[in-house]
This record gives sequence, C-alpha cells and structure tokens, in this order.
Amino acid sequence: MTDVDAVVPLDRVQPPQRAGEKEALVLRLDFLRETAVNKVAGLSTEQALTAALPPSALTPAGIVRHLMCVERWWFAIDFAAMDVPEPWSDDDIGGFELAPGESLATVVRTYLAECARSNEVIAAHGLDEVARGEGMEFDLRYAVIHLIEETGRHCGHLDLLREAIDGSVGD
Repeated sequence: MTDVDAVVPLDRVQPPQRAGEKEALVLRLDFLRETAVNKVAGLSTEQALTAALPPSALTPAGIVRHLMCVERWWFAIDFAAMDVPEPWSDDDIGGFELAPGESLATVVRTYLAECARSNEVIAAHGLDEVARGEGMEFDLRYAVIHLIEETGRHCGHLDLLREAIDGSVGD
C-alpha cells in the first residue's frame, strides 16, 4: 500500500455532554463520520473491497461510498436543492459499488469532502428550515438526525466487517 492509498485515522473529538441543539447534533454526526473513516483506516483497497460476511455483498469501501452518497442526497440534493450530480445510478441504488480502479483512499477523500459540504449546508440554515428539494417536506433537524442514525448503523456494519477481515476491533 503506497502512502497515496493509505487512509489515515482521524482524531475523533468526543462531543460535549452539554451543548446547544444544533451544535450537539452536528458534533455527534462528525464523531460518527470520524468513526467510519477510522474503521477503514489501515485496510488495503483489496481488503476494503472484501465481502467478508457471506452471503452479504457489503464491503467496507462500499459502505463508505454509500455514506458519501447519502450525505449528498440528504443535504445537497434534497435539502439544499443544489445542482450536483446524483450520487448513484439506476444500476447501483444506494451507491455501494466503486468505479473500476477506485481506491479506498479516493472513496474516503470523496466522503470527507461531501461531509464538509454537508456541514456548510447545515451551518447556513436553521434546524427548523424546510427542505428546498422538489417534493421534500422534512426540516433540517430531521435530515441531521437521519444521518446520525444512518452513519451509526453503518459504523456497526464496519465493526463486523473489519473484525472478519483482519481481527481489528475497537472504537
């Protein structure tokens, strides 16, 4: 694995036990995002493309790519109505499939960039603001809570996959 292909663990910041609503939600989501990246840090791209728990086809890299997709879908497309490419195709609903030759490091960089864009959207709007996407009726609070749930659930999947691939366990 070359340095360009390496995924470096992030410093996870434990959210404060007392904070305003928006700060508490965003910091919890950031903590889970950091956890997802740390779950794949140290894996090679080959390992990250391993479906380690048959019959499931889930791979660590596919889960991180999916998390990038849901960040884009919920915050940029559905909430902010940004003119950005849809994150998945009709052939890959959910966005779990990597492009041929795509490395784990590339997937993680794309995910972190999408998380940064999501945080910009969150920072620019109030939690009570309603989504601008066509036919969307949820508020920003709902989207943030949904992404906390989604990211947390997939961190659990990453726990299981990582342990099956190389025995690594932990936070």
